[in-house]
Amino acid sequence: MIEWSDEDLMIRDAVRGWIDAEVRPNLDALESGELPPYDLLRGLYKTFGMDEMARSSFRSRIAKEKEGAAADGGERSGGGSAAMTMIPVIELCKVAPGLVSAMGVGLGLAAGTIMKRGTPEQKERWALPLLTMEKVGAWAITEPNSGSDAFGGMQATAKKVGDEYVINGSKTFITNGPYADTIVFYCKLDDGREARDREILTFVLDRGMDGLEQSRPLRKMGLHSSPTGELFLNDVRAGADRLLSSGSQGGKESAKQNFVTERAGVAAMALGVIEECLKLSVEYAKTRELWGQRIGDFQLIQLKLAKMEVARLNVQNLVFRHIEMQRAGRAPTLAEASAMKLYAAQAASEVAQEAVQLFGGNGYMSEYRVEQLARDAKSFQIYAGTDEIQVTHIARDLLSR
Repeated sequence: MIEWSDEDLMIRDAVRGWIDAEVRPNLDALESGELPPYDLLRGLYKTFGMDEMARSSFRSRIAKEKEGAAADGGERSGGGSAAMTMIPVIELCKVAPGLVSAMGVGLGLAAGTIMKRGTPEQKERWALPLLTMEKVGAWAITEPNSGSDAFGGMQATAKKVGDEYVINGSKTFITNGPYADTIVFYCKLDDGREARDREILTFVLDRGMDGLEQSRPLRKMGLHSSPTGELFLNDVRAGADRLLSSGSQGGKESAKQNFVTERAGVAAMALGVIEECLKLSVEYAKTRELWGQRIGDFQLIQLKLAKMEVARLNVQNLVFRHIEMQRAGRAPTLAEASAMKLYAAQAASEVAQEAVQLFGGNGYMSEYRVEQLARDAKSFQIYAGTDEIQVTHIARDLLSR
C-alpha cells in the first residue's frame, strides 16, 4: 500500500466534515475539561454506523464461539475496515489527540482484553457495551510506585476468601478513570509468595462497587480532552464471574499483547499531529512576512518544513505497513510495535516543537493551535511505555535472536 484508495479518501473527507462540525467548535470546552469526550465519540460512532458494525461483528463472533468454531478475534481486517480504524484516528489527532486516547483505551484495551480472555457470557455482559461506546472503559495497570516496572512493582492484591476475591490497592494515570463504567483491573494474587513471583490476575469491575473510588480528573500538561484519574480499592469484593482467564501464558503475557496494540496505534496518532502541524506551518510560512518577504523564502524555515515532510512520509509508511499487516492477518511483534512507537512518537514531538518555533511568539499562544499539539504530542513519548522502555524491548529482541 503506497497511498489511500478513492474509497479511503471518501471516508476521510466524511470524517473531516464531522470533525469540523462537531469537534472544532467544542475544542475549548474539551481543553478546559468542561466537556468530557464521550458524547462526542458516541456521536462519531452513530454518524458512521460504527456502533452497528461493532454490534454485528460481535454477534457473529459470539455465535461462532458458542458453536465451538474458532473466531478470528477481529485481527484480520479488509481495506475498508482498516481505513475505518485508522482514518478517524488520524483525523481526530489533527484536532484533539485526547479523543483518540479516550476512545482507544475503552475499545482497544478494556474491551480488547475482555474479548481476548473472557467467556462468551463475560463478553456479552461487559465487552459489547464498550465496543458500541454505550459505556466507558478503563484499563488499570499503572500504580503510583511502579511506573515502567508495571508488573514487578505492582502492589495491588487480590486475596481469595471463600468463593470471592478481596481486592486492595490503587492505580494512577488511568485514562477514562474518572468516568469509567467498566474497569479492567490488574493485580497480584495474595498467596504468600514473594511479591514479584505472584500470579497476575485480571478482574472486570463496575462503577459503584463497594470500596471502589474513582478520582476527579488529574491536571496534565496535555491531552486535556482525555480524562485521566486515579483508582482506589479498599476491600472490593469480586466474584469468580469477574475474573478473566489468564490463558496459557498468564496475565502478564496477555497484558503485553495489549501493549503491542497500543504501541502500534501510536503511529496513526502521530501521523495526525504531524500532518496538521505541517499544514499549519506551510500556511503560516506563506502568509507571515518579515523584512519585506514571506518567511517561507528563508532557508532555515524551508529546512524545518522539509524535515516535517520527511517525518510525515516515514510515519505514513509505518501506518500503511500496519494496515497491510492487518490485511494479511499478522500482528506486529512487541519489538516491531515498540520500534513503530519509538520513531513515530519522537517524530511527532519534534515536528510539533519545530512548528511552535516556526510560529515564533505566536506559536506559544493557544490561539495558534501548534501550542496545543506540541503539548499533546509529548505524551506519545511517555504513555504505553516511555521511549526508554521501547528501546529496551527492541534491543532485547535483537539480542535474543
